[in-house]
Amino acid sequence: MELAQIQVRLRECISQSQYSQRQIAKAIGVSAQTISKYMKQNIFPAPDTLSKLCILRDVRADYIPGLTNEY
Repeated sequence: MELAQIQVRLRECISQSQYSQRQIAKAIGVSAQTISKYMKQNIFPAPDTLSKLCILRDVRADYIPGLTNEY
């Protein structure tokens, strides 16, 4: 899977959340600006941050990098 496809999945995970970007940022320990960068730029979270996001959103950790298609 290419980085562009991973970014699409990451953005989907954030945008389809019941939480605001600010709430997500606070819950996973990053700034709201960082979440905005995930959404608008080709920036990918560190593994520990990605893990926290997946736990918060109840998304399989192997979904975003494309190792599975199961959300």
